[in-house]
Amino acid sequence: MAHHHVDEPSRRTPLFGEYEVVVLGGGPAGIAAALAAGRSGRSTILIERYGFCGGAGTAAGLSTFCGLHAVVRGRHERVVHGIATDILNRLAAMDGLNTPHLTVRDQITAQAYDISAFKIAADELLAEAKVDVLFHAYGAGAVMADAERIDALLVETKSGRFAIRGRLFVDASGDGDLAAWAGAPYEIGDGAGNMLYPSTMFRINGVDPERAGRAWELIPALMEEAEKEGRAFPRKKPIVRPQRNPIEWRANLTQIKNSDGTAVSGIDARQLSFGEVEGRRQCWDVFQFIKDVTPGFDRAYIVEIAPQIGIRETRRIVGDYVLTERDILGCRDFEDTIGVNGWPVEAHVKGDVKFVFTREDSRGFNQIPYRIVLPQKIENLFVAGRCASMSHEGQSSARVSGPCFVMGQAAGTAADIALGSGVTPRQVDVAELQARLEADGAFLGRTDHAPGGEL
Repeated sequence: MAHHHVDEPSRRTPLFGEYEVVVLGGGPAGIAAALAAGRSGRSTILIERYGFCGGAGTAAGLSTFCGLHAVVRGRHERVVHGIATDILNRLAAMDGLNTPHLTVRDQITAQAYDISAFKIAADELLAEAKVDVLFHAYGAGAVMADAERIDALLVETKSGRFAIRGRLFVDASGDGDLAAWAGAPYEIGDGAGNMLYPSTMFRINGVDPERAGRAWELIPALMEEAEKEGRAFPRKKPIVRPQRNPIEWRANLTQIKNSDGTAVSGIDARQLSFGEVEGRRQCWDVFQFIKDVTPGFDRAYIVEIAPQIGIRETRRIVGDYVLTERDILGCRDFEDTIGVNGWPVEAHVKGDVKFVFTREDSRGFNQIPYRIVLPQKIENLFVAGRCASMSHEGQSSARVSGPCFVMGQAAGTAADIALGSGVTPRQVDVAELQARLEADGAFLGRTDHAPGGEL
């Protein structure tokens, strides 16, 4: 009779170290959480599965910060500051930033950057904050002190399995891995089995910028014409933009689905493996079209396909509050605000991307409540980033880089306050947290305009 499992022998797992704050995941949320905790003098470790930080912004080839800006009563302004500003300043000093550009048919501003510069800037800032960084380490499980408290995070490394003990933990894994292992409740998708579709990003080099001109406007039109003649593409609304050097362009126009048409899941090993192959196939196919029909691209080539498929949604941990689409489109205020989000609802649905903006005459941003980083049932854990407590539609907006920086900085700062006061994250004095965040440069949205927010 075939067995569908094997029995592993019991083991004693060596302790890698003990820290006040343990952060899982080195994307924007994890970077900001680790920096905030480390700068506060807390012994902090950041665990990252790759050999560099940046999350989707580096490993998935994104190369653009979305959500740093909002359209405030008709005016484009940067509304995410604090640690995000420190990162931008470091990138600027490295000549690693483009001028902010309009995107989504010129309706919102985004910030392109050099991927290699972002990796190095994160290294330097974390080192300056005395944060220990453990690269090439994959979160593998949780050891619980009791039903409500995590004792240690288990990680797999090239040196074997270790346990990392902490007093407080920040799950910035994107997938809510640690929170799920610990027993926090979570949701997946829209309740009907639909998740946001992932994409594989790639970069094109060898472009003639003078002949290419504003090709980001031409390529969608060329694709529409080709579709009328029977040519199939993975999705509508392609994003193909020049980078810091205009001979190099970033391409975001794939959509990775299973054979049954559903979105590839970022927490299913078999689907992820299929998705990586399918993503590369789509990259090559759409690149050949762009090269053949777009002026200035005839001698271009793919310089890189991102090391990882770009996952937009998996688990969303259920916290003390669930941020919704209504909150975002209604520019809602919250008494426990920790920052703001001005990105539209960006739903990657089958074959298309649907954007929903706030009203043209609106303030253009919603406040982000502290409660969405507090998972239910677990008392020494924060959840920051795209896996925080949001509805499917709310996460379609607040999953991008800007809100992730906001959540991460708040989690790291709140960790310091909780440790200093001897309380749980849920018991942190929110007024004290808000004062600390503002002192550290964050904009909480308690006025319409952020100081220095003008472009």
